Amino acid sequence: MELMVSVKDGEVWADDSGAPVDAGDPADGGLPIVLLHPGVGVSTVWDPILPRLTARHRVIRYDVRGFGRSPAPTASYSLVEDLRAVLDHFELGRALVVGSSMGGATAISLALDSPERVAGLGLFCPGVTGYTGLEVPELFAAIGKLAEAGDMDGLVALGRRTWGNAGVGDDPAVTAQLRSAIPGWFANQPHQVPDAPAFDRLGELDVPCLLALGEQDQPEAVRCNEDMAARIPGCRLVRIVGSDHYPALREPQTVAGLILELGQSLR
Repeated sequence: MELMVSVKDGEVWADDSGAPVDAGDPADGGLPIVLLHPGVGVSTVWDPILPRLTARHRVIRYDVRGFGRSPAPTASYSLVEDLRAVLDHFELGRALVVGSSMGGATAISLALDSPERVAGLGLFCPGVTGYTGLEVPELFAAIGKLAEAGDMDGLVALGRRTWGNAGVGDDPAVTAQLRSAIPGWFANQPHQVPDAPAFDRLGELDVPCLLALGEQDQPEAVRCNEDMAARIPGCRLVRIVGSDHYPALREPQTVAGLILELGQSLR
């Protein structure tokens, strides 16, 4: 079921799969799954894995303000506050929270701020607030120059080279994600309030955690993910050989299997 969910001074598009197909299956862990998309994509990035997840779990996903089908923000807001608002709307006391890149950072922030809401963390090429090693000045300068020129095609091509380097040619799936996400980069800039730094608090996490990195991702992202996994108590680190920054597109069966395995362990 698709609907608009009210958040502070705005709204976001969300989708609730409802009860799982195999609700009566004793292997079903019963926990709902919340999917958080990357900053270089939108909620449709999860489409390749949805059928496997919704067969066993209720799955909720949404577009961050300004991304995909969500209206651009008009007032200041926080990603983690919006996530809490979505959980409250769907009356989810606890959930398995799965986040990719930007979504991973939001999932971690929620687990630190409201640990009672998070049964487990599935992190795919995650970001994290408070980590400075991801900053690449040349990349931000190139994005700024292309944005100033209004060159959407140039921004998409740069995005493919940077985050989608495991693809070939026009890479239509990644191209579609970037075209849906890029407007959100600029719509959010004056309104999004950064969540509190979390990198130095990763040792406080006390929930089962899986962190999967893409071995073809940017070197800075791989280092960040390795550093994160080393700090998170009991974290399971998985290396997805065929993936860049889009694991759900590059290796959907692997990603779905990892999420289902984590969900089953939380019964």
